[in-house]
Amino acid sequence: MRFVSGVLIGLVLAASVLALAGCGDRRSNEFPGYMEADLVLVGSEQGGRVATLAVEEGQSVENGTPLFALESEAQEAEVAAARARVQEAEARLADVKAELQRPGEIEVLEASLNQAKAMLQQAATNLDRTRKLFDMHWVAQAQLDDAIAQHDRNEAAVAEAERRIDAAKLPGRTDMIDAAAANTEAARHALSEAETNLAKRSVKAPAGGTVEEVYFRPGEVVNAGQAVLALLPPANLKVRFFVQEPVRAGLHVDQTIKVSCDGCQSELSAKISFIAREAEFTPPVIFSREQRQKLVFLVEARPLQATAKLTAGQPVTVTLGSEPQVVAK
Repeated sequence: MRFVSGVLIGLVLAASVLALAGCGDRRSNEFPGYMEADLVLVGSEQGGRVATLAVEEGQSVENGTPLFALESEAQEAEVAAARARVQEAEARLADVKAELQRPGEIEVLEASLNQAKAMLQQAATNLDRTRKLFDMHWVAQAQLDDAIAQHDRNEAAVAEAERRIDAAKLPGRTDMIDAAAANTEAARHALSEAETNLAKRSVKAPAGGTVEEVYFRPGEVVNAGQAVLALLPPANLKVRFFVQEPVRAGLHVDQTIKVSCDGCQSELSAKISFIAREAEFTPPVIFSREQRQKLVFLVEARPLQATAKLTAGQPVTVTLGSEPQVVAK
């Protein structure tokens, strides 16, 4: 992560203290500072191996731009299977609506019920084992959630098979049609869930900004929620500088300040967004006991317009305004 290094921050703060201490009786509105970034760490809700990376460090992206994708062969197979189940359920629904009950249909339904019960038993065993491993912190929450979801699906399949058998034994056909319709709806829901899981394997930019750093590249494995890259939206860049108590008393949130730096264009500005309530000691890079006893207050300001084009860690000079600020001797 490209935050300004501790050494640079220390030097900037030390320079700030020395500049303030060396002012004596003169009046100054200028304070050394630096740019800092609140990076957006972008990852996937699921884990897996990175298949493709669509961006590189330093590249500007817009909201919704594809960033990376994880390998998704298993998820694609689940979608295909779910689509097949939807087609089967729709065909069965059409069959019970159009055809009379045929001999042997109940035996077929009972066979399906036995198969569903066997799958439920297997899912229950797997769920018990996964819960024990989760209690020992050997598996992640996502793996336990998958085991619970599989168990619930198989349990629902058993209930649905039992309802279909009951409906097949009824003299009327309304319940059979209702059961087939419910099965079709359940299959469609499962397809929607599978498609959603597949879509999560491809991650897009949650906001416009610049790709600051890439942590994982194609072929590497990431865990669920682990950041693959860091994104810096322009609004997440801020100016940080330190002032002494007499200067802090004259500052307020939403106050506009001027920002300048080596090689930057003129008339850069920012708006104060935060003023620390508590003072902090100057950093250890100091030169006298008197300076060690001085306290400074952190001030943060959000860049306006072209100031947002500066980079994190870049030293800047902050000018508070035309009116002079008194610095304590």
